Amino acid sequence: MTNRRQFLKTAGIAGAATLAAPAVHSQSVIKWRMQTYAGPALAEHVVKPAIDSFNKVAEGQMEIELYYADQLVPTGELFRAMQRGTIDAVQSDDDSMASPTEVTVFGGYFPFASRYSLDVPVLFNQWGLGEIWDEEYSKVGVKHLSAGAWDPCHFATKDPINSLEDLKGKRVFTFPTAGRFLSQFGVVPVTLPWEDIEVAVQTGELDGIAWSGITEDYTVGWADVTNYFLTNNISGAWCGSFFANMDRYEELPEHLKELLKLTMDSSHYYRQHWYWGGEAKLRTEGTKMELTTIPDEEWAQVESAAKVFWDEIAAESETKAKIVQILKDYNASMEKAGRPYRYS
Repeated sequence: MTNRRQFLKTAGIAGAATLAAPAVHSQSVIKWRMQTYAGPALAEHVVKPAIDSFNKVAEGQMEIELYYADQLVPTGELFRAMQRGTIDAVQSDDDSMASPTEVTVFGGYFPFASRYSLDVPVLFNQWGLGEIWDEEYSKVGVKHLSAGAWDPCHFATKDPINSLEDLKGKRVFTFPTAGRFLSQFGVVPVTLPWEDIEVAVQTGELDGIAWSGITEDYTVGWADVTNYFLTNNISGAWCGSFFANMDRYEELPEHLKELLKLTMDSSHYYRQHWYWGGEAKLRTEGTKMELTTIPDEEWAQVESAAKVFWDEIAAESETKAKIVQILKDYNASMEKAGRPYRYS
């Protein structure tokens, strides 16, 4: 009887261990590979702190491996790689990663869609853009996780820009939609890998860059190879997002989905103050670039052209028309609200 009891006791322990084995297996580390549009120097600010924080708080349950611009796949192939599951997540704008959606043209710098960086999160969280983005990406097997604002879009050039005439013939690295818009003013858009831009300016392959504000120009080294910074901008804030492969996202337990959301919110907040403070500080205290300005009455031609461009985009589809109408209504509301929302 004693031997039997001992056997049952031992068998019970063994059985419990056997039953526990799958639970231990299910707790193996979830690993994601995320690629950002940003090179290493820029990523140190726009994404790496957030990912480091996520990995720390996840406490071994999940780890996100971060890769920089073009490190795993070219930026223009990011969407397809994520859709296939070659990589699990992406930080980019819709335009640069060539996503096949109705909202793609509005990513990055859609001309004059925003005046300030806070316009972007308000549009997504209060004016319905978030729901539209979610719906459009769900159709193609990708989860749109969160949108946020980056810096305004300015020209950094080797030669001074003091009039629209000075833009003619300038070979400029910029975003697809911004390039499409600017080409009517004689700008020649050029597409190159991100890490090649600095050398391309030095060798004369590029005359300038319309890809960022002055904070990035200093951070990534472009202020070292350009001489002038145009204070006029074609957008008040870059619109970028975090995305994930839908299947990989749905596999996550709820608490890790929530942690991912909190981490992205933290990333958005950091960029808000890093860029806002940096743009002002470097314009007033920076020593590497001379500021130039196109007079307001002349720059008004560019702003008027943007309204025509919006209508051209709206005519392309029902979804695009809906987004353009939201942008019009939002900006009209901001103008009506007056200071500090808009200074007419």
